[in-house]
Amino acid sequence: MTTPPDFGGREIEEGLLEDLGGPAEHHAVSHQDGALPDDNEAHAPGQVCQRCGAVITRGQDVRRRADGKWVHEVCPDLG
Repeated sequence: MTTPPDFGGREIEEGLLEDLGGPAEHHAVSHQDGALPDDNEAHAPGQVCQRCGAVITRGQDVRRRADGKWVHEVCPDLG
């Protein structure tokens, strides 16, 4: 029979004590980062889009390419 390694016992498992009827754990800091799903969008006002050549304005979503140049997420219709 193989015995699994002991890594400090079951008390290190998060929430186990509460599951077994003990007091609830209280965390001083939230485990949620609070970031909104759209908070990670890049913006580069004043830069020139390397795809369409238009100046990137405030509020337009952009991407930075591997070569360091900026492009619109969706280039505006210059029609």
